[in-house]
Amino acid sequence: MEIFTDCPVKESYRRILPAVQRDSKTNRRKIHVKINTVLRFIAIALTLLLSSHTFAAARKSVAKKTVPQRATVQKSKGKKKVVKRKIHTKTAVSANVRAQNVTFVTERAEDIESSPMENPEALIPFFERLYRSVAESREPVRILHYGDSHTAADEWTGRLRSLFQSQFGDGGAGYSMAGRPFRGYRRIGQKSAMSKGWETSGLLSLDTDGHYGLGGAAVSATRSGETVSLETNGQKIELWYLRQPGGGTIRVMDDGQTVEEFSTDGELGPAYFTFQPVSSVLEIRTLENRPVKLLGWVADNDQGVTYETLGINGAQASIFNRWDREAWIEQIQRRDPSLVVLAYGTNEASNKDYNFDTYKAVFSSLLQQIREAAPTASILVIGPPDRQQRLRNAGWKTFPRMNEIIDAQREAARENRCAFWDLRARMGGDGAMTKWALAGYAQPDRVHFTAPGYQLIGEVIYRDILTEYTRFSKIRETVFDQQVTNGQTNENH
Repeated sequence: MEIFTDCPVKESYRRILPAVQRDSKTNRRKIHVKINTVLRFIAIALTLLLSSHTFAAARKSVAKKTVPQRATVQKSKGKKKVVKRKIHTKTAVSANVRAQNVTFVTERAEDIESSPMENPEALIPFFERLYRSVAESREPVRILHYGDSHTAADEWTGRLRSLFQSQFGDGGAGYSMAGRPFRGYRRIGQKSAMSKGWETSGLLSLDTDGHYGLGGAAVSATRSGETVSLETNGQKIELWYLRQPGGGTIRVMDDGQTVEEFSTDGELGPAYFTFQPVSSVLEIRTLENRPVKLLGWVADNDQGVTYETLGINGAQASIFNRWDREAWIEQIQRRDPSLVVLAYGTNEASNKDYNFDTYKAVFSSLLQQIREAAPTASILVIGPPDRQQRLRNAGWKTFPRMNEIIDAQREAARENRCAFWDLRARMGGDGAMTKWALAGYAQPDRVHFTAPGYQLIGEVIYRDILTEYTRFSKIRETVFDQQVTNGQTNENH
């Protein structure tokens, strides 16, 4: 094979080769030296030539690279669809800078005096039930936590669940959504799945009937053989489903064995099937080509705390207005929560329709709805974290409406006798998200946190709640002792 067409190395080799062939024994050593020299020369030439080809290819490859675009065009049947994508790259951080910001974050997390729980007396009903659950082994204490993507990740809620159950007993997983209603859905400690024939309704959709589960979502199927499964632990299991005219028949299975087969046909409204499981592997299977709608699962133990995550990505507090009110009230009363946590505000900060007054009205209405549905429950409002946006020629800045959103929540909580916990203040205030990102506790988008960041927030919230609970317990015991003493004194007189 001719590798080099006009290569000077090749011509040199041709000139030397005849001399080698005519060489005599006396000159063989000298010729060998010349050949070795030429071979070394060829090797060097080959190396240089291949290096030049590699360098040229590298330059060509670099030239083809483009800067990531914020919008891509997808072609489909002659139509162009523009999909906007925000790209946030990680910023290189030195070890010294990271250490300084980690110190800032941890100091703020430990500084309870800088942003204490506001209106803590609103948590007394919750504290009382928590106290009795330990002292008198009463029924489970159930906590419902509603929110946006921060909640849906089940990171800080998962940490709160672990901490509450470690100290006050494991009440089970409580309520969870059926199947996998959205991409990335998870509940730490459980494993859920569903076949491809299920469709999700609810979430942020505006064009459905409002009949969802407790968390604002449901999954529906119309074909036989579709399955939804759950791996969980609990002394009692409930399947929540929608009873509807023309509803199909389903089979409930426990560890592969049939527990019950029944029809979901009937008057429109939530319905419930309860059983004692023999394993942790549960499955629902549709048996007809008729509509079936599943609202969720419940896994309860007889005692302890449940911490039930009810988050939807992109949600705002107004999402409750999309749900069938009577159905939701029935479900929340069935859970009988001791505490309802609301964690919204991140998405509202970029909503141009809101100012202080308009958002306060929306949030106050939500608090009143929850108070009506669960009159014996305490309500804790967790304000949104700091959220930033990148501005041209200005860098990262906090969303301008964030102050109004937090102030509106604080005022609505005060007027409706709810506790309020200012997450942004506890983070360090306006602009703190930058420090959390540099410390490795927040994502590059300056909106969401990393797993360690969420877990730290969960620990801080729990510590602050427990601080107030400890104060309540001491006061309660003091008052109770005084009442007993006064009663004994009166009897003696």
